[in-house]
Amino acid sequence: MHAWLCENPVGVDALQWKELPTPQPKAGEVLVEIKAASLNFPDLLIVQNKYQHKPPLPFVPGSEYAGVVAAVGEGVTHLKVGQNVACLSGTGGFGTHTLAPAQLCMPLPPGFPFVDAAAFIMIYATSHHALVDRAQLKAGETVLVLGAAGGVGTSAIQIAKAMGARVIAAASTDEKCALCRSIGADATINYTQHPVPTAFRDAVKAATDGKGPDVIYDPVGGDFAEPAFRSIAWRGRYLVVGFAAGPIPSLPLNLALLKGASIVGVFWGDYSRREPKANAAMMQELARWYGEGKVKPVIDRTMPMAQLKEAYARMGSREVKGKLVLVNP
Repeated sequence: MHAWLCENPVGVDALQWKELPTPQPKAGEVLVEIKAASLNFPDLLIVQNKYQHKPPLPFVPGSEYAGVVAAVGEGVTHLKVGQNVACLSGTGGFGTHTLAPAQLCMPLPPGFPFVDAAAFIMIYATSHHALVDRAQLKAGETVLVLGAAGGVGTSAIQIAKAMGARVIAAASTDEKCALCRSIGADATINYTQHPVPTAFRDAVKAATDGKGPDVIYDPVGGDFAEPAFRSIAWRGRYLVVGFAAGPIPSLPLNLALLKGASIVGVFWGDYSRREPKANAAMMQELARWYGEGKVKPVIDRTMPMAQLKEAYARMGSREVKGKLVLVNP
């Protein structure tokens, strides 16, 4: 097998494409022949030694991937050799093969292509957990999605629309705003043209007839957090999803008091570990929604696995709309 090996987590440039022994699965594991792997923001942080999970060195990055089961370990009964699966295991995806815990593998129904499957679990699980479980979103409510043209942002738009909500999507270019409208957003805000804090808050106020959004989905953080939270509706729910902008913001807690609003943490990874039955039911619902056409990953482009460093550079340039997916021949 071949894989991108991280022997020193000082950044993307230190990754090396190496030939490695093809491993055999131990009890509870499967060997997956990787067909496609998506690039997520944590995949950048982990090779910079900035992610909360720090795997022992050396490791192969690539948190999310899809492929074919090539071998099964002892005790694995729900998966078979030749079965198509998707997996989010945190590492291992940027190569030709990897070992995966069998319980983390999602069997793919017929007609679920590898590229979509490799871009599915992280973004849709995060957004479903955020909007359905944590925000208790109701039909007719308004959701403001920040960073709306990215992977989690596009998934949040689709899930909110599937639940009957009105969606305002905030993104940084007219092209990204057009993408958001094409997948269901009811209104868009180009925050380059409506910069934070004042112009952005005015745009949110105008888009909600002065009421403010009932739910704010924020994977961005940074300078957007406080002006977004100041715009929230009475009894609104502010979802803390991530900090793609870099700085972790501080919010004045008097705003929560004045608006009767909730600041709600979203950590799907721990939810899946602590509440596995609820998580499994959620994933079944998401797979059903995919089959019904309610959700479908927005694929920015596919690139050969050998071009991983170029893919990282594209993601770092903020050009990506939806998800980047690496594919093996």
